[in-house]
Amino acid sequence: MAVLPVPENISEEYYQISEAILSSFPKYRPPLDFFVFKDTIGQLVSYSRKGDRLSNEQVEELRSLCLEGDLYVSRKDHSVYAEHIVKQLDLVLVDQNLKEAEVADICLKGLEGRLEEFFSQPVKSVFDSLYVDSMVVLEYIWTDIHRLRLFFRRLRRAEHSLARQSINSFIVGLWLFSSPKNEELRRKDFDQAGQALLCKDVGMAKVPPFILSKTSPLKPEEREKILTHPLAGYKIMHKLDQTFDRMRQACLEHHERLDGSGYPQRTKDISSFGRLTAVADAFSAIVQKRPYAEAREPEEAARELSQDRTRFDPAFTGPLLAALVSESFGKLK
Repeated sequence: MAVLPVPENISEEYYQISEAILSSFPKYRPPLDFFVFKDTIGQLVSYSRKGDRLSNEQVEELRSLCLEGDLYVSRKDHSVYAEHIVKQLDLVLVDQNLKEAEVADICLKGLEGRLEEFFSQPVKSVFDSLYVDSMVVLEYIWTDIHRLRLFFRRLRRAEHSLARQSINSFIVGLWLFSSPKNEELRRKDFDQAGQALLCKDVGMAKVPPFILSKTSPLKPEEREKILTHPLAGYKIMHKLDQTFDRMRQACLEHHERLDGSGYPQRTKDISSFGRLTAVADAFSAIVQKRPYAEAREPEEAARELSQDRTRFDPAFTGPLLAALVSESFGKLK
């Protein structure tokens, strides 16, 4: 669809609908209201209401109106519209009618769904779908790195889940990875960092859910499953032919600590990206409600990590705390 300028008097309340989104709706009973722009009066008029039964002629007319850029939907129906874009995430790159905040919400919702699918079934066909959508999100951020602030304001603070923690690690880790690089940052490095941060915890998919939800101390055999998940995760990514250095470092080192107290290798020899991922992962877990601990405020979590200089790298905890203290990210949800 050719994107046409939206008249100023309606641009805040309505936006043009993409043909791809239109075609994804039930053909004869679309789930939202449609409006048509009339040049003669310079206004939008109602075309059909959600749930109305459309005739074959109306279905064809809607498509024509859409192609001409004269078909609109109300922002009041944004949740319905967004549900369809979530399933076709690449549309956020071409839909110029969405606000940046709306795009960020859609991107994160789409990624979270893909991660949940991948963690429940870590096989190539499911990974490929996650890969495609993650590259869309990375493309969107790459075109304007400052958009990371939009994503940071949308940290997943609700009940812990593996997908939500991975989303948080993705956001925080990309910010830490990007902020000191400026013009030296290469697209390939940025993409690899994002992919690694999203997938670093896939080994947890091999840990039985009852262990993850326990509030009492783990038995030795249960703890062993937790301690070996980094290696299990790397094996999974190796099978998926995702063996680049940052993926290996993120999977194997995100629970290692500077003093050698981490796991699975209890090593002090940790790569820079492994140190970054450790900070992003720990922060992301602390700000979520977990079975054994309440969620902490982001600034409090960053301060705790910053004070733990024997285990976490100050090169990453310091900038994170400084940004949160200065409210560089704006109001966090």
